[in-house]
Amino acid sequence: MSTPQQPDTKDRPARLTVGVVGAGRVGPALAASLELAGHRPVAVSGVSDASRRRAAQLLPDVPVVTPAEVLERADLVLLTVPDDALPGLVTGLAETGAVRPGQLLVHTSGRFGTRVLDPALRAGALPLALHPAMTFTGTPVDVQRLAGCSFGVTAPDELRLAAEALVIEMGGEPEWIAEEKRPLYHAALALGANHLVTLVAQSMELLRSAGVEAPDRMLGPLLGAALDNALRSGDAALTGPVARGDAGTVAAHVEELRKHAPQTVSGYLAMARATADRALAHGLLKPELAEDLLGVLAGGTHDNHGSDGTEGDTP
Repeated sequence: MSTPQQPDTKDRPARLTVGVVGAGRVGPALAASLELAGHRPVAVSGVSDASRRRAAQLLPDVPVVTPAEVLERADLVLLTVPDDALPGLVTGLAETGAVRPGQLLVHTSGRFGTRVLDPALRAGALPLALHPAMTFTGTPVDVQRLAGCSFGVTAPDELRLAAEALVIEMGGEPEWIAEEKRPLYHAALALGANHLVTLVAQSMELLRSAGVEAPDRMLGPLLGAALDNALRSGDAALTGPVARGDAGTVAAHVEELRKHAPQTVSGYLAMARATADRALAHGLLKPELAEDLLGVLAGGTHDNHGSDGTEGDTP
């Protein structure tokens, strides 16, 4: 006998009509994934040419209409607009009477839980917060990437099974996040994913300046191994001159960055300080080597008086 926790599309003939408000990179991909699970996209809203192209590619033959018309046509509405725009959108839709009682209203913001949907809740909507912990390209590959993707889920108790069912139907895995923990949850993801893109882009630029013709091929295996090691071992995976306490090497890095890419110095120093703190706390950085290193990171200079004989690791 099937259970509500494991929805089976064959056992659930009542499929939902799906609408998307905000045809950015996320909404059309989620709607396309729900379509594969048997639901029926019926309307999408988008203003820019890029939004309309994404909608046409991922949701062909689905009409582009106004946000109010999306809510009029759909049982399940995905609100996939930027975080800062979400509260105003929800208030506006509720005040204009666009929200229908019993309508599932789902936003995909990492920052907010369901409280941001309170104006729609008062109008009778059923609020869900389903945030896919994934970066999106705005292309069909996003639908494939949802398989196994974690979703940060916040929902009222009576809607938990519905939230879980929708995530599972999209191929994802629900991770329950308390309302008050949503900003912290989102900050953690931004710290890891968004800043990673910046760091990789800066590293590639520096490698090109150093004469490397294919920095992507050089970095790919290195960064892949570093990420795998970090996920498996946490701080025990720390390597490099900061974790070793090679103050002279770090000073040389800072000097070169100041010459060739001064805009990267503050980020390098901040990450190096954070790395030194973690390496010290976990016994990887020897206390007797930390003083010179921390002096360099504080803006001082280093007199390279030799090595303690520790064999370097990579990088």
